[in-house]
Amino acid sequence: MLDIKLSTLLSVAEEKNFTKAAEKLSLTQPAVSHQISQLEDELGVKIFIRGKGEFKPTPEGETVLRYARRIKAMYDRMTEEISDSESRFTRIRVGITHTAESNQITEALAKYGSRDRQMSITIITDTIKNLYAMLENYELDLAIVESRPANPSFNCLLLDTDYLVCVLSNGHRLSEKSMVTLSELKSEQMILRLPTSATRMLFEAALMGVGESIDNFNVALEVDNIATIKDLIRKELGISILPKSACMDELKKGKLTALPIENLSMLREMNIVYNRDFSKMDVLRDIVAYYHDAAKLYD
Repeated sequence: MLDIKLSTLLSVAEEKNFTKAAEKLSLTQPAVSHQISQLEDELGVKIFIRGKGEFKPTPEGETVLRYARRIKAMYDRMTEEISDSESRFTRIRVGITHTAESNQITEALAKYGSRDRQMSITIITDTIKNLYAMLENYELDLAIVESRPANPSFNCLLLDTDYLVCVLSNGHRLSEKSMVTLSELKSEQMILRLPTSATRMLFEAALMGVGESIDNFNVALEVDNIATIKDLIRKELGISILPKSACMDELKKGKLTALPIENLSMLREMNIVYNRDFSKMDVLRDIVAYYHDAAKLYD
């Protein structure tokens, strides 16, 4: 059984208040305080800073919380897997980036998950940084991201390659061209992903590689949601730089135009990342097969 002190710790961290955590756990406030004190004594560290309206973990407390979340996630997954194995049920949690959410990967996962009633797939969309954290804490089984992990405890499998393109409305004055120049881009109103997104960082890195800077372009709007960006482009409110894979449905249906950018090579990988002890390799192989089948529909 999971140590009750760890469960109490996580409730206190979530509620940021001992009294509220006690109510949630159906305990008294002194009982909650005593359990946290016991844990601090066992570990020899102070976990929380309290006083004058401030309540936050200490640096050591952040470490304790990180491992407590991992322990709880692993315990929950253990009990879940035991229950699922008895009923021959397969449950998979897949994390994808906002870019991949607009890709055929969601279609592939939906088709794979619907093939029988003994399969359940949960898709969680977040930033690459958060997906890696959830994967490390065993809150995810797989993460589909546009990067290679630096963490040696992860394995990764190349799912596909992709590249960034200039995306315009079909009625845009540049849409009839075979490519777009950087000079032409500078005169356009641009709608870009947030600076922290992998798409934006790859675009800016490519600009730096040819001696350019994003500061020389008219970035009128920054939007995290790719579907929103595509909608704004269709309404001729600007152009964008997006992964071609994220626009395949619109390109196939003739709703948008995508053009390469002169002198910029913006190739990237799409990888499936998983912990080294991930055991459901048959599921991994099936997801790859379903993805490749879905991708053929857009070729």
